[in-house]
Amino acid sequence: MRAVRTKAIRSRLSTLLASFAGLCAIAGLMASNVLAADEPRAPLQIQFSLDRPIDAAAAPFVMATAGGLFGAEALAVTTNIASGSLDAIARVAAGTSDFALVDINALMRFRDKDKQGGPRIKAVFVLFNKAPYSIIARRSRGVRALTDIEGKTLGVAEGDLSVRLWPAVANLNGIKIKTVKQSSISAAVREPMLSAGQIDAVTGFSYLSAIHLKDRGVPADDLAVLKFADYGCEAYGFAVIVNPALAAAKPEAVKGFVRAVIGGLHLTIKHPAGAATEVANRMDGGSKDLELERLQAILRDNVLTSEVKRNGIGAIDAARFERSIDQVGEDFKFQKRPQASDIFDDQFLPPLNSRLIN
Repeated sequence: MRAVRTKAIRSRLSTLLASFAGLCAIAGLMASNVLAADEPRAPLQIQFSLDRPIDAAAAPFVMATAGGLFGAEALAVTTNIASGSLDAIARVAAGTSDFALVDINALMRFRDKDKQGGPRIKAVFVLFNKAPYSIIARRSRGVRALTDIEGKTLGVAEGDLSVRLWPAVANLNGIKIKTVKQSSISAAVREPMLSAGQIDAVTGFSYLSAIHLKDRGVPADDLAVLKFADYGCEAYGFAVIVNPALAAAKPEAVKGFVRAVIGGLHLTIKHPAGAATEVANRMDGGSKDLELERLQAILRDNVLTSEVKRNGIGAIDAARFERSIDQVGEDFKFQKRPQASDIFDDQFLPPLNSRLIN
């Protein structure tokens, strides 16, 4: 009888030990999973293209890098410089760059000519709510308002994007565009020719040409900066585009990139002097004072608009965007006119509360 009891006890003990061993194994597996979850993710290598040499317009990206915001999203971002928006778009199309900052109106024209099948490149974040397209003129040469441009000589640099919206702006304001003599010049001599009085006005970006001219000694009160946005131009400006394959395969990485840029923009707005210094330090012979003046103009005229203050940074107003497509079409004959949803994809934007500007 005692032998039977002993056998039963041993059997129960064996079962308990087996159960305990099983629990230990499960606990060990759970612990190893927790440790694995706590291990930092290997960062995803990202190539990002700017469409021109770095200046204050790139401040949000510079601040996202300097502030560790890309790293916090497990992204290791390397920046390269393209020779213009079309080159930057082509890099993203080819997959040699994952993201790029480009003129969204150049994207419309690129996409219309792109014959490749498959997914098409779209913008996922708009940085410049208003395009910086402008005519910069000398008051001393008789140009104080847009209507004064008739009969004058307008210098147009090769590859300048402002001139592509000039026909729409001229038509909106009753300007007889044929009375304006357009002189094709290189970008390198645009400001020198205007400061020397060899031409009456130039097309360009308000935050570039006007500040360059003041830096060259042209008095501020002799400059007329005629921003197209003040004369009915509906165009948005610089936007972030993404490679379609990356967007499809790693949507969370795209969302992380956009979040980091928004964080960088918030830092730029709160600390403009620090942002200008960070930008100038990455330039060859950059001036923090010049870049701060440039940055303040960008934030005031192109980024922190009334629309952004209402609707948050990064998105578009679809009705306005449709009107801007029609304005682009006054200079560019679309093979197939795009819709706003063909060019801009809002699915990677964070919720509105994180995009509002305080």
